[in-house]
Amino acid sequence: MATTDRSSGGDPARTLSLLWRDAREPATGQRGPRPAQSVDKIVDAAIALADAEGLGVVSMRRVAQALRVAPMSIYTYVPGKAELIDLMLDTVYARMPRREPAGTQWRDRVTAVADDNRDLFERHPWLAAVSTNRPTLGPGAIAKYDYELRALDGVGLDDVDLDAALTFVLGFVQTCARAAADLRTAHQESAMNDEQWWAANQPLLAKMFDAERFPLASRVGAAAGAAHGSAYDPAHAYAFGLARVLDGLAVLIERRSGT
Repeated sequence: MATTDRSSGGDPARTLSLLWRDAREPATGQRGPRPAQSVDKIVDAAIALADAEGLGVVSMRRVAQALRVAPMSIYTYVPGKAELIDLMLDTVYARMPRREPAGTQWRDRVTAVADDNRDLFERHPWLAAVSTNRPTLGPGAIAKYDYELRALDGVGLDDVDLDAALTFVLGFVQTCARAAADLRTAHQESAMNDEQWWAANQPLLAKMFDAERFPLASRVGAAAGAAHGSAYDPAHAYAFGLARVLDGLAVLIERRSGT
């Protein structure tokens, strides 16, 4: 799944004003009918559209169609798609549920953060396609960042390492989310799940593949395929990878604390 959209791609002043809701929407105290739209309504419609059909279909025109209004009317509230993406991101960040860690140790807290983000990608698969190297700097994103930093606060890392460690964890989760999204797309485009796809293609591969020439690939591939029912299992990849991420952080923490 190619990354085609990024956060903080719009006008900085206008975007920050919208994110922090300092923007002056059409006045409601004046005479005449109240405005039919608001920034929140537009953002909610865009999120619903992206959830249903993907971020690629989101445009100011499509959002206007969903709201049953003229496209130009929503530009009064949001100047363009770049600003809209930031608003969408910040909104889902602000609304994401936060689970209780399974225990009191830092590994439990980081696992909860990772699982929360994995669930967020499951609810909003389009998130995995957005590059967020330049964060939105909205209240939702900052509250999320502040909360998630606490999972590793007090373990002996300095502030730079603390930020890098959280970025490391969230980058892993996003990578898993992208792989899972790619797999869902493959299922949809082929109209087959992995087990069906392998059943259809295995006889063709058997005619070409020389197991004696590639004994290790043959043995390991067969074992993984038997275990997962496919060449790739998103749930197993996530569980295995997260444990290794935590192991890596443990080495860093022990080194920094001198234990």
